[in-house]
Amino acid sequence: MNVSVVLYTSDLRVHDHPPLRAALGQGNEIIPLFVRDPAVDRVGFAAPNRLAFLGDCLTALDAALRDRGGRLVVRSGDPVAEVCAVVREADADEVHLAAGCTAFARRREDRLRRALEADGRRLYVHDGVVTALPAGAVTPAGSDHYAVFTPYFRRWSRERLREPLPAPRTVRVPPGIRSEDFPTRHSVPSVSPGLVRGGEKEGRRRLTAWLGRHADAYETQHDDLAGDATSRLSPHLHFGTVSAAEAVHRARSRGGAGAEAFVRQLCWRDFHHQALAARPGVAVDDYRPRDDEWRRGKEAEADLRAWKEGRTGYPVVDAAMRQLAHEGWMHNRGRLLTASFLTKTLYVDWRAGARHFLDLLVDGDIADNQLNWQWVAGTGTDTRPNRVLNPVTQGKRYDPEGAYVRRWVPELEGLEARAVHEPWKLAGPERARYDYPDPLIGLPEGLARFRRARALD
Repeated sequence: MNVSVVLYTSDLRVHDHPPLRAALGQGNEIIPLFVRDPAVDRVGFAAPNRLAFLGDCLTALDAALRDRGGRLVVRSGDPVAEVCAVVREADADEVHLAAGCTAFARRREDRLRRALEADGRRLYVHDGVVTALPAGAVTPAGSDHYAVFTPYFRRWSRERLREPLPAPRTVRVPPGIRSEDFPTRHSVPSVSPGLVRGGEKEGRRRLTAWLGRHADAYETQHDDLAGDATSRLSPHLHFGTVSAAEAVHRARSRGGAGAEAFVRQLCWRDFHHQALAARPGVAVDDYRPRDDEWRRGKEAEADLRAWKEGRTGYPVVDAAMRQLAHEGWMHNRGRLLTASFLTKTLYVDWRAGARHFLDLLVDGDIADNQLNWQWVAGTGTDTRPNRVLNPVTQGKRYDPEGAYVRRWVPELEGLEARAVHEPWKLAGPERARYDYPDPLIGLPEGLARFRRARALD
């Protein structure tokens, strides 16, 4: 009987898993393998919240495989060396892997292919596992990727996505293949106290519950900060415990404006992945340079620190930053507001904000995080690169009663809705009652500085 290896990366599930199904297609024994790569730790991507969530996901994946007669094999080290070692131990013929879009993933694929071919083995890389539509599956005339979302969405919407695959009933793993212990949530220090649970079972439960109870209201309520009507599926999509393709199919099957608005958000995720796949350097470099000379020095560092701590003096910005620290997650509208405030009101480099988000976000994804930050900073794919979001106006619009602010900024708990977004307007003794900082900068002053920096005046 032939043996195949399935190398898991950002696809930690058994449902709708093309590499797993392909490896099992001929009735083979397989080795489901996850390799903890120390290079991920060295570049600072193995943040505590993601490590804890990863521990949940690996535990759940191992349990799902054991329910089917198999198990997960975990190794630590260089992924190419570890995969080749397992291949030799089991005398495996082939390795199956989900395609990645980052430069890191592409280099790993290339190195692994060369090493396996030199040993007479084969590598099969499967598209459309991490995203709904494979990166590069659709391109405009004269370019290798879409640079603007709306035409991409129109083209993406016409494409026929592959049908979701059922989970296998049986997984046979050859005996004697050594496995290491994998990290658990309890072994990871400095985890955000409100971090949610990970794993495929939890992800599928969340998707089913949200589609059944909340999808219909998504179109009109997804920006409501206090209502929190978003799906909160982003961590599961990042770790692949939920299939993006299956999520699109299930939402479309439900139908309705809310489900279609949700599908549009899944398309945004694919859009960012196809842009990064075509131009991997935009993980650190401006997609569209604006000749920015971002503020530096002690004053800028102090502003950045206050922003990280949720002490900017703008309640909705501070509420969102405190939610991030507590949950390792932030509402999408909060992400837009906090990023706009840092890059355009404080005029601090988007890379500093993106790095802080990656330090805390459980769904910290290079494609989505970096390109969303660039979109807001005006160096990315936004067709209105100089728009500035006013945190007071936005707070009143998306948190009109101040419930979101009071939840995360308890210093302002007693304030009425009319004052909660502008506490600095309180006078005398009433202002002194609230231990909350004055704004770091006035909004007109910040806007004027940004416009001068971008030579808009």
